[in-house]
Amino acid sequence: MFLFRRTGARVTVDEARSRTSGDQPEAVLLDVREKPEWTVGHAPGAVHVPLTRLLAGGALPAEAQGRPLVVICRSGHRSRQAAGLLAERGAQAVDVEGGMNAWAAAGYPVVDERGNSGKTT
Repeated sequence: MFLFRRTGARVTVDEARSRTSGDQPEAVLLDVREKPEWTVGHAPGAVHVPLTRLLAGGALPAEAQGRPLVVICRSGHRSRQAAGLLAERGAQAVDVEGGMNAWAAAGYPVVDERGNSGKTT
């Protein structure tokens, strides 16, 4: 079982993919980019909630509540902020170094809102 630290923990894209994929993933991949970024391309199976919504006090989507979270954005800046915020709220959250840019560079799949091949912005 993967142990999450409450704050400051970062994972590589390889670790993120390993922990959030498969039949019974141990964590939820939470994408905190804004809607236009999400629409163009995101990791398959990721759950979307923009950082702006979290900062405004918004709740996590049902599929992410009570689960360990691996938080991703475009480059790693917003995900680090979101992981810290979520940890302050009691969630187990880590962020992904390099974000979706690193995800795509590693050759991992990116899909658009229709499930077709997407791109990162």
